[in-house]
Amino acid sequence: MSAGKKGAEAFEDRRARVAARLREAGIAALLIEDTEGRRDPSIRYLTGQPGDSLLVISAEGPAILVAWDVNMAEALASVDTILPYTEFQRLPAKALAGCLERLKIPAGAKVELPSITPYPNYIDYVEALEGWDLVCEAGGSDHFILEMRGVKDSQEIALYRRAASITDDLMNEIEASIKAGRLATELDVALFIERECRMRGCEGTGFETLAAGPARSFGIHAFPPFGSGAFATAGMSILDFGLKLEGYTTDVTMTFVRGRLSARAEGMIKLVEHAYNAALARCAPGVPTRQLALAADEIFQAEGFSMPHALGHGVGLEAHEAPVVRSRADNTAVLAAGQIITLEPGLYDPALGGVRLENDVLISSEGAEVITHSRIVRL
Repeated sequence: MSAGKKGAEAFEDRRARVAARLREAGIAALLIEDTEGRRDPSIRYLTGQPGDSLLVISAEGPAILVAWDVNMAEALASVDTILPYTEFQRLPAKALAGCLERLKIPAGAKVELPSITPYPNYIDYVEALEGWDLVCEAGGSDHFILEMRGVKDSQEIALYRRAASITDDLMNEIEASIKAGRLATELDVALFIERECRMRGCEGTGFETLAAGPARSFGIHAFPPFGSGAFATAGMSILDFGLKLEGYTTDVTMTFVRGRLSARAEGMIKLVEHAYNAALARCAPGVPTRQLALAADEIFQAEGFSMPHALGHGVGLEAHEAPVVRSRADNTAVLAAGQIITLEPGLYDPALGGVRLENDVLISSEGAEVITHSRIVRL
């Protein structure tokens, strides 16, 4: 049985929560779109369907999935009704109109579109749905669903523990293989991850693996993400990857250190470890995520360094989800039990290379639990 079918009760409960929010907001129906150029894994979160589809949820509860590949939807999705996209000439506005008629949404009722709907597409919807009051605004239902996704339920946490265990096993194998000389280039490491994660039951990687040898580790995200150059040779090499299991991705970063480094490079490593531990010690429900990031920033600034990126982020069906973990003044996110965040302090020098350490951390009612076990590896 597919993961989607197994999770039928959870999907129904999630859609019911969305429907309740629609009723509170006076909205009769909501459109969620996952198409080329406008990907939204919230459809998978609410139905189990991996993508390429439209989902219409009514405030009364029933929902219709319009799938590009109806055969896959029948096999994977759990939802009240599944319709083929071809029934609507593969036009999203026509599909939405058809769903509203099937759901008996009365003329004049408010219908919410995704907040990221491009203006030309919005005009298409307006022309195709003259009888309904279309709503398209920031902070609407799609934001509500993102907040839902940020707090994992017991099934999602159990899945994450499995994904984290596979990630840990793979990190152990990578370290052993590098020490044994079996993985010598960025390409070796990246393709090893691609193959081995699928051999262990994963869907693939959660994002493109970043393997940067000493010559390229000075970049936050090296470009290209990996090449044919040497990896884990003298200096600092960064490996940033995640494994996707049933749609959910882990996100870890290891740094490999070989040979004698300069005092400045050694200082960078110690500061990154210090910042990581300081942020982790502050993780608990009710703590603003900005406090974590400011603690790391202060450690770096005290030694004349500056971290050029956020301290971390939530993970889930996307590699970057709610909550944000950054020191920007507009960050109002607060940690809650059930969230899984990354902590990834890093420092980079054009001449010396870079160092980053990243793990996935589950926020619990007791505080925090590190569920992956990345590290800085001395070779």
